[in-house]
Amino acid sequence: MKLTALVKSPGRKRGIAGRELDLPGMPRTLRELIEQIVQLTVSEYEERRTGDDLLRALTEQQIDSGAENGKVGFKAIYGEKPANKESAVAAALLGFEDGLYRVFLRREEVTGLDAPLTLADGDEVVFMRFTMLAGGLWGR
Repeated sequence: MKLTALVKSPGRKRGIAGRELDLPGMPRTLRELIEQIVQLTVSEYEERRTGDDLLRALTEQQIDSGAENGKVGFKAIYGEKPANKESAVAAALLGFEDGLYRVFLRREEVTGLDAPLTLADGDEVVFMRFTMLAGGLWGR
């Protein structure tokens, strides 16, 4: 199943990041969707981490895309520690439950992790990321 995933932040007109995902199955709930996306990105991270250490040149398209999103880089991984899929999924689900991000499908908010989810090939899923504010009220 192919989806377009966008990460946005309140107050920014453009998305922070966006890409097309090719998920292995058809998620039936938001929980399954988050699990599949996290597992896919952890697998991609592991491929980059264990891949060759050759420094590749960026294409003009990669530079333009990075500049549009606010960060141009080689996506180099400097750590030796492998990622753990189970803990990454648990952290993503906890982040949703704690309100660190919200999910929108076809401009409608998806609020329940286990509520039935109807996806179609090519749908756009938006992850709205929130920033916690520090100081003021909490520092007293």
